[in-house]
Amino acid sequence: MQPYSPNWTHVTEFVMVGFVGVHEARLLFFTLFLTMYLFTLVENLAIILVVALNHRLRRPMYFFLTHLSCLEIWYTSVTVPKMLAGFIGVGGGKNISYAGCLSQLFIFTFLGATECFLLAAMAYDRYVAICMPLRYGALVSWGTCIRLAAACWLGGLLTPILPIYLMSQLTFCGPNVIDHFFCDASPLLALSCSDVTLKETTDFLVSLVVLLASSTVISVSYGNIVWTLLHIRSAAERRKAFSTCVAHLTVVSLFYGTLFFMYVRTKVASSINFNKVVSVFYSIVTPMLNPLIYSLRNKEVKGALGRVFSFRSWGGQ
Repeated sequence: MQPYSPNWTHVTEFVMVGFVGVHEARLLFFTLFLTMYLFTLVENLAIILVVALNHRLRRPMYFFLTHLSCLEIWYTSVTVPKMLAGFIGVGGGKNISYAGCLSQLFIFTFLGATECFLLAAMAYDRYVAICMPLRYGALVSWGTCIRLAAACWLGGLLTPILPIYLMSQLTFCGPNVIDHFFCDASPLLALSCSDVTLKETTDFLVSLVVLLASSTVISVSYGNIVWTLLHIRSAAERRKAFSTCVAHLTVVSLFYGTLFFMYVRTKVASSINFNKVVSVFYSIVTPMLNPLIYSLRNKEVKGALGRVFSFRSWGGQ
């Protein structure tokens, strides 16, 4: 919190400094993050296209994967293009209005919370499919899938309402420099001239509820899945299934570990540069890895991709 001054004026625009100290290597960082962003867009769009065109993939698991792919496209697009513009100084890339900053924070929080709920729904789907295959059709019907997906998006939408309302009630009287590459809550609170205790406590509690609720569902689901897999007689099938589970849990652990570190705490962060590195993992790296882990390693998806693109190549000849 900034100290009060009788000469303060309301801030109408913020400046995001991004990654300080990389000026000489800014084109390298720009190329790296642009490549990661484009790769994320291409792989997620490919999944959406393949599932839409292949009737064999119109099953609950791929229904949730399509939602996850749509979400990842929007999730990265909220922050990465603005960050890239800041690297090369295009169109006032480092500047963002007060309203634009709060809007970015709202959408980023909404999509981040929705992803947590979607990952939990996907874990439950895999739990029923592996642990209760005979009841899968009854427990995970299309009606259930639609309700689960709607609940994920609605829960995500409701998550940032109170935190953003409280943020909008704070006074920002200068300086207006955000030491981050997007409008996150912690660096914004550091600029406020108001008492941020209530806002910090609310952020902590909301983050704790979202992360604990969704991670508990994921942990219980995969715990039961692992227990079931231990009883598979075929060693080859057991190794294959464990390989898939380990890949899923690795990317989920990376996502949740960084989110817990960043948001389940009551004090404004002091190590800003380290926080930026952590933020890169949950805002850029995991959205890039999710399609690879959940979809593109899947034989059905790879086969469908091959058929789609071979058909289009043949059709273009």
